[in-house]
Amino acid sequence: MQKSPADCTSMADIRAEIDRLDKALMSLFAERWAYIDRAAEIKKPVGLKADIPARVNEVRRNARKNAEKAGLDPDFYEDIWARLIQHSIEHEQVVLGEIER
Repeated sequence: MQKSPADCTSMADIRAEIDRLDKALMSLFAERWAYIDRAAEIKKPVGLKADIPARVNEVRRNARKNAEKAGLDPDFYEDIWARLIQHSIEHEQVVLGEIER
């Protein structure tokens, strides 16, 4: 059963909740990745490139804004998102035939 941080009374409770959240985050990342794959499928026939700088900037700004709203360090989370974005772009470049892996 899920516990709030205040309901955790031991490190075992804390670890179990962190493990639960990590599993949920991986599921969300997998869902996000499915959209990246679909984006590449949509981009290919219309000739869009993998790297669209305006969209990259928008996603980074969104990451900062969402982090700030959640009370998190916007620099740290923008950096994480920058890595996600770069990984996604590299994957799309392969799918679109822009680069070889």
